[in-house]
Amino acid sequence: MPLPSPSPFARHWDLDPNVVFLNHGSFGACPRVVLELQQTLRAEMEAEPVRFVHREVEGRLDAARAELAAFVGCAADDLAFVANATMGVNTVLRSLPLCPGDELLTTDHEYNACRNALDFVAGKAGARVVVAPIPFPLQSPQQVVDSVLAHATARTKLCLLDHVTSPTGLVLPIAPIVAGLRERGIETLIDGAHAPGMVPLELARLGVAYYTGNCHKWLCTPKGSALLYVRADRQAAIRPLSISHGANSTRTDRSRFRLEFDFTGTDDPTPFLCVPAALRFLGGLLPGGIPALQAHNHELAVQGRARLCAAVGTAAPAPAAMLGSLASVVLPASHEPTVPPLGLDPLQTRLFERHHIEVPVMRWPQPSLRLLRISPQIYNTTAQYEHLAEATAELLRGEARR
Repeated sequence: MPLPSPSPFARHWDLDPNVVFLNHGSFGACPRVVLELQQTLRAEMEAEPVRFVHREVEGRLDAARAELAAFVGCAADDLAFVANATMGVNTVLRSLPLCPGDELLTTDHEYNACRNALDFVAGKAGARVVVAPIPFPLQSPQQVVDSVLAHATARTKLCLLDHVTSPTGLVLPIAPIVAGLRERGIETLIDGAHAPGMVPLELARLGVAYYTGNCHKWLCTPKGSALLYVRADRQAAIRPLSISHGANSTRTDRSRFRLEFDFTGTDDPTPFLCVPAALRFLGGLLPGGIPALQAHNHELAVQGRARLCAAVGTAAPAPAAMLGSLASVVLPASHEPTVPPLGLDPLQTRLFERHHIEVPVMRWPQPSLRLLRISPQIYNTTAQYEHLAEATAELLRGEARR
């Protein structure tokens, strides 16, 4: 049986035509035109490294940062480039002064890597991580707001929240949570790993103290490009993970925040410099620009989720209004163990090996559910999700017979 074709927009990517790629959410996928620009920039850097790094890269980073800041709704001086959102979360957490008895608030949907960072800094300081449970399936975003605010106390020093949850694919109602916590004197760090390019952002208007998000996922930049927003009144306390030349610079034409983050040691800056090209590319795909692209991907996620739910016999676990372009479906439980070293669910392996479908199947431990997550990008089609639904239903029937 031939594989369903991707959309005509797939011609802009170098995705394997022998794989039905339905997992844009894990690492993104960079379009050819942006990768070509990165190769050009790398060749330019290697032709004269000193000129590129010492004389030119600062101005080029400024230009790229200005375009990204306009897109996410903040001042360019409040943005730093980091390699990924996990690094952004670690940067903020490891800069904060914590004392024994302090509390760090999060939810049970928090991304595992960032929860590990939270546990690490809490353990070193003698602080405590408080987890606000969010039901899943859930009925409304207010359940999220109520649970988070109910678990804030006088000891809460910071709240770490996913903007878009990784295992469950929910767009959390961060605006009322940020506002409610600020009324109590509590600042928030938003892990927006999936948010830039998926959902509209107005970071300055949001009022959040700290926000980090990947560009290499839904903005389709090269791997290793992300943003860290720090509100101006908080910047003096936030230091990069790598302390370098900016720490004792005598320059007065730039803030200490910019001086420290713009150069943390020799690295490849080309992923950051490709951000404007990626914004232009995505903005030119549909007549309505990136907002139209976000609406297209959201609708495909809603449709794909509906088809999967019908095929596997489970209800939609959250309102469609809480979806961006990620959506998780609850699967029947399985007694098969996951497979090391990556802990893959056997169903994920069978979907790939038997049906050439690349899609994650996760065991989410709180509560213990098995979830299949889709993450549509414009190169995907409804036919590909029909193929996924039919293949998943077939393999689940096979599991039931074992």
